[in-house]
Amino acid sequence: MFVDWLLASLHHLAVFSLAAILAAEFVLIRNVVDAATIRRLSRIDLHYGLAALFVVAFGVLRVFFGAKGPDFYVANHIFWTKMLLFVVIAILSIPPTLKFRAWSRQAGDNVLFQPDVGEIGGVKRYLWIEAALFLAIPVAAAAMARGYGMAG
Repeated sequence: MFVDWLLASLHHLAVFSLAAILAAEFVLIRNVVDAATIRRLSRIDLHYGLAALFVVAFGVLRVFFGAKGPDFYVANHIFWTKMLLFVVIAILSIPPTLKFRAWSRQAGDNVLFQPDVGEIGGVKRYLWIEAALFLAIPVAAAAMARGYGMAG
């Protein structure tokens, strides 16, 4: 029981960290995106990736070492929906990451650099879609925790 509690706690902390980091990106990109903001966005986005890795790592550990065991997860279609949502969010996070890196290089060469408004708008759209899909994950998790999604 201790291992299950520990893994669940670490997994949830990683998920909440991911949500907080996504919120921080929203806050930073809604104001003037100057060289200092770009540096912050790049650092925060690195933490976003690390938090996502922790979510996956602790989630996999929960599947194999948690109280419910792998059979519960493999047979649950809501679990696979959560996995699909997470993969789609990960794919959607790639364009903003690439923009942040490109902007960072440009800001390194020119401290007065500011990204084009259209590029910023594009990144915002990706962040909004990521956030909307992210909201579906805890809804699915709550359903799963109550026994929904099992075949039969």
